[in-house]
Amino acid sequence: MEIQHVIHPHPSSFIKEGNTKRWCEACLGSLTGPTYGCRSCEYFIHKSCLDELKAEVQSFFHPCPLTISLYHRCFVCFKRINSKFSYKCKLNCWFGMHVECALKPIIEYSDEECTIQHFTHAHPLKLVDSNQKDEVICSICQELCSSSFSTYGCLECEFFLHKSCMKSIPQQLINHRIHPCTLIFITYPYEYDKCDCCGEHIVPGMKFYCGICDLNLHVKCALFPTIDSEDAKEIKHFSHPHTLALVQNDEEYGSEPRCVACAQICLAPAPTFRCSRSCSHFFLHKSCYVKLPYKSYTIKHPSHPDHPLTITSLPYNDHIRTCDACYWGIDSTFLAYSCREYECKFNLHLACYKVLASISFSGHEHPLTLLEKIADVTCHFCGVNCCNLVLRCVPCDINIHLQCLPSAPKTIKHKSHLHRLTLTKSPFEYELNSDEEDDEFYCDVCEQKRNQKELIYYCVECKFIAEVKCVIYEVLPLIYENNSFEKEIPKGDDVSQKVKFYPKIQKWHVENLLLKRIKLHEGQQELEARMKQIKGELDGVEIEIRKTESILGNLVGGDSQLLIELVKNNSQLRDYLNDAGNQGLRIVVSR
Repeated sequence: MEIQHVIHPHPSSFIKEGNTKRWCEACLGSLTGPTYGCRSCEYFIHKSCLDELKAEVQSFFHPCPLTISLYHRCFVCFKRINSKFSYKCKLNCWFGMHVECALKPIIEYSDEECTIQHFTHAHPLKLVDSNQKDEVICSICQELCSSSFSTYGCLECEFFLHKSCMKSIPQQLINHRIHPCTLIFITYPYEYDKCDCCGEHIVPGMKFYCGICDLNLHVKCALFPTIDSEDAKEIKHFSHPHTLALVQNDEEYGSEPRCVACAQICLAPAPTFRCSRSCSHFFLHKSCYVKLPYKSYTIKHPSHPDHPLTITSLPYNDHIRTCDACYWGIDSTFLAYSCREYECKFNLHLACYKVLASISFSGHEHPLTLLEKIADVTCHFCGVNCCNLVLRCVPCDINIHLQCLPSAPKTIKHKSHLHRLTLTKSPFEYELNSDEEDDEFYCDVCEQKRNQKELIYYCVECKFIAEVKCVIYEVLPLIYENNSFEKEIPKGDDVSQKVKFYPKIQKWHVENLLLKRIKLHEGQQELEARMKQIKGELDGVEIEIRKTESILGNLVGGDSQLLIELVKNNSQLRDYLNDAGNQGLRIVVSR
C-alpha cells in the first residue's frame, strides 16, 4: 500500500516492521513497528508520527490555518523546535509552532480547579489567590492586578491576566482604525520589533500583527478605544506617541491652539483631543482624526516616487522646513508628510498631498501635478511668477501655468457670463506695462485681485475677465481631452526632423539644464581659482613661521623653558603660550 503525503514529494510504501538501524524523519527515534518509507530516497517515518502530521490543522492558539513546515522557534511555548517538522501559518503571519503545541487539546474551564486554557499562553492559567497578587501586572492592559479583580496566571512563567481582559481580547481585529487590514493576535518570542503606533519596543510575549504590511502593534495600543467609540475619552493615533485625551473644558484649550492637521483654531463646541502629557501644542479635531488616512508608511506620492511618505510631527525647533510641492514653509507644530529616508529630507503639507490632478506629457518621464497654491515660482513657458493652479514636476523642478499648456482650450463657456470666453493676454496695455505694486487688477468672477501678467479668459464684447482658477472646472476636462498635443520624435539620423518635433517642455528643460550646468561649471572654476590662491597664501605663511621659529631658536639657544621665563611678565604672550599648550600646539625653537 502506498500513500502520498505533503512531507515528501514521492509516494511512501507501508512497511509492517521498520529497520531498527534506521531512524524516523519526524521523531528521530529508531524505526520500530509500522513504518512508511521511500526506499529510493531512504526516507522513513513511523506510521504513528505520520498520522499526527496532518497537512493542515486549526489550532486553538492561532486563528489562521496551519500547514506543515520547517520552523525553528515555537511562538506558543517560546522554545526551539528541534524536530524536523512544525506548523506555520498558511497566510502571512510568520507564526510557527511545535507539532505537539499545535495539536494540544483545549482544557475546558473547571470550577473545581479554577483552571482555563487561553490562547495567549501555552500553559493552563489558574485562578490566582488574592494573597499572591502583590505587584502582579496584567500582560494585556499592563495594569496592576488588584484584589478586587479576578486574576488568572501561570506562576511558572509569571504570566497573569485579568479575567475581564482575558474575556475581552479577540484573536483578530477587523477594520481597525489604525490599520485597514485584519490584525492577528500572536504570541511572540522575539525582542527587536517596535510598535507602529507608539514607536516603543514590543516586549516579548504578545502583539497584534499584519503579515501583509509587516505592521506590529502593542496589545494595549491595538485595544485602545478608537474615536468611533461614543464614550471614548482617551484614544491613540499613529501620528503621536502619547495618549490623546478629549478636551473636557474650555480652560484646557489655553491660548487659541491650532489643530495639527487642518491648522484651524480649536474651539468649543467642536470635539477636540489633546496630548495627555507635555506636548502642549498637539491638538487634533475629532473630525480631522477621521479624515486622516490609515497608517501612512505605505503611501506613495507622485512628487516623490522613490520612497514612501509617512505622516509625522516634524522635529520641534527653530528651523522652518519647506514643503517640496508648494514651497511654503511647514510649521513644526503641525503634521506633515515626510520621507522616511534621512538623506531625502522631503516634506509635504497634508493639504499638498491631496493633489488636484496629474497631466502626462509625451517626452517627459514624470507626470505634472496640479497644485492649487504655491509660493512664488516662475512659469517655464511664459516667465511670469506662478501663485495659483500650477502644474509642477518636483523631481525636475518644472513649473507651468495651467493656461500656458499647449492643450489649454482657446475658448470656453462659463455660467458666469453670457458669451464665450477666449484665452488671451490682458487686452489692456496699462495692465501689461504696470510694475507698480499698489496697482490692483480684479477678476470679474470672484471679484478678487489677480496677477495682470497671467493669461486670462476674456470676452471682447463685454470686457469681461475671468481668472483660470475661477473657470478651472470648464478648463480641466478640455485639457484632458486634448493632452496628446506632442507629436512623436521621428526615429533615424535626421537631426533637423528631431528638432522640429521635439516636445516643447523637453526642449525648455534641456535649455535650462544646460544653463544650470554652465553656471555650476563657472562656480567650480571660481572656487578652484580661490583654492589655488589660498594654497599659495598658506604656503607663504608656513615659510614665514619656519623663519620666525629659526630666529627665536637662535636667540634662546633652542631652550623652550628659557623662552617661557623670558615672556612670563608679558600677560599677552604668556597667555598665548598657555593656550597653545592646551590646544596641543608646540612652539618650535630649535636652532
